Amino acid sequence: MADNARARKLADRIQVVVAETLDRRIKDPRLGFVTITDARVTGDLREATVFYTVYGDEEERAASAAALESAKGVLRSEVGKQTGVRFTPTLTFVPDALPDNARTIEDLLDKARAKDAEVRQVSTGKTYAGEADPYRKPGEDEAEDDEDGAGA
Repeated sequence: MADNARARKLADRIQVVVAETLDRRIKDPRLGFVTITDARVTGDLREATVFYTVYGDEEERAASAAALESAKGVLRSEVGKQTGVRFTPTLTFVPDALPDNARTIEDLLDKARAKDAEVRQVSTGKTYAGEADPYRKPGEDEAEDDEDGAGA
């Protein structure tokens, strides 16, 4: 069992090697604008999961996923050459869900902004039910004590 620091270093190196190899050696026309976002290696350094994103629509994503699967052998051999580990980890390509999550968060923030604007519009020209500032100030307590005659 390898330590986590070694696994993290290997994962970082695999991410760089895969990205460079895709850019320089893989000439598959199905491969779209692919970005390698992360790589993770298991503790025994036997399996690597490579996360990627594809700029484009669903059809381009599917074509890029097929291209990555067909280039898996070339990518694994390049990882083995450039990392120098005893056992080259098997590569698994997983589409990164980060852009979808970011899009969902942006949609939720837009809804919240719309609700805030609606509340702001409804509250214009309205007054408070009580005082505008219902909180006591530090100097007000002493003034009330003097008026009640408690200070004498």
